[in-house]
Amino acid sequence: MREVRTDDTAEAVLPLLGHPLFTRVARIGRRLRRADRDHPWLLDAAVVAVVVLLFGVPDFVRWDGDGPGDGPPITFVQLPTVAMLAMQAGLILPLLWRRRAPYAAFAVIAAVFLLQWTLGAFLRADVALLVALYSVTLHGRFRYLPWACAAAAGLLVPVAVRVSAVVSVWGALFFLVGTATAAVALGFAVRIRRAQLANLRDRALRLEIERDQRSKLAAVTERTRVAREMHDIIGHNLSVIITLADGGAYAAEATPERSREALRLVGEAGRQALGELRRMLGVLREQATAPELHPQPRIADIEALCGRLGAAGPEVVYRSGGELESLDHAVQLMAYRIVQEALTNSLKHAGSGTRIQVALTVEGAQLRIHVHDTGRPGGTGEPSPGEGHGLAGMRERAALYGGTVTAGPEPGGGWSVRAVLDVTPISGGAA
Repeated sequence: MREVRTDDTAEAVLPLLGHPLFTRVARIGRRLRRADRDHPWLLDAAVVAVVVLLFGVPDFVRWDGDGPGDGPPITFVQLPTVAMLAMQAGLILPLLWRRRAPYAAFAVIAAVFLLQWTLGAFLRADVALLVALYSVTLHGRFRYLPWACAAAAGLLVPVAVRVSAVVSVWGALFFLVGTATAAVALGFAVRIRRAQLANLRDRALRLEIERDQRSKLAAVTERTRVAREMHDIIGHNLSVIITLADGGAYAAEATPERSREALRLVGEAGRQALGELRRMLGVLREQATAPELHPQPRIADIEALCGRLGAAGPEVVYRSGGELESLDHAVQLMAYRIVQEALTNSLKHAGSGTRIQVALTVEGAQLRIHVHDTGRPGGTGEPSPGEGHGLAGMRERAALYGGTVTAGPEPGGGWSVRAVLDVTPISGGAA
């Protein structure tokens, strides 16, 4: 037996989906559904009109024999025209509300059907009972459906008995019950298909909403990351530039040499900030040409960072311990950014006359970072009230590696920032 794969089925169906006839039929179906949504009574009226033309009008054609066809005679009562019209109206007109009130329409049609066969009359409009049974299955509540099916089966028994002169009761009953079963099965099939389509539409809508939410979350996450990088890069360099400019302006008259040195350092810090800004903007703009790339800073660059900050006035003492160079590159970048932000805060709040101690040590599976300044001479040197973006950014970075960041004043004066990072090797990292 040949195994049929899903890919083979899809390849066989795809040409059919693109066929002009299929496209035209699908377009007509969409128009009919749109028209039914706008004017639901049109479809019900169309169903009534079709039943009248196909089954109501032929009832007025008189037969030569006693029965509706050739063969052994079946005695039927010939109803007057008015009575026949009344019977047909009772059978067909309830189909107008077969979708809005399917069980009420079925009950009315069943009552007229029972009255008609009790009188011994034959009407082709009896097909309305099957239409009503189909509508009950499609639009009605399932808990009442068994009762409707049982009622329909009970109504078909006198019909089978009535035509027993032509065919056996069991044969007629088998045919009639099979026809009713087909109506119920068709109602189930259409109902299940509609439920599947509604589920697919709902799922597509949910997926679209989830996609939009993921896009928004990704944009927010990216904006947060970029803002953190911009704060670390630009904020640090601007703090150094401002301090150097203030010192250079103060020393312009007393020591011109120091003023010129301050201006040179301002230029270097500005060029470094501009280069990193151009690199970041180049990545954000997704330029056709690859942006100029530079290696990300590492722990080895912290010493140069302390030297640049020391040129702005503060005395910076840096010491390290442990195998720092063996750490993951992402961890090293994380440590560099935390130290950079801590030094920036010390320079901003403690001024150029403070003394800053920076220590990085590896103890087991933890990297410990400690940045302490002595505060502003003659003052506390504490940051202004409230937590700024810098400290929040440091905590976000440390949390990516299961670490913590604490900051606060020291008992002997000054301000300290302590960070502990988990340097256990993990799959992937974030910078």
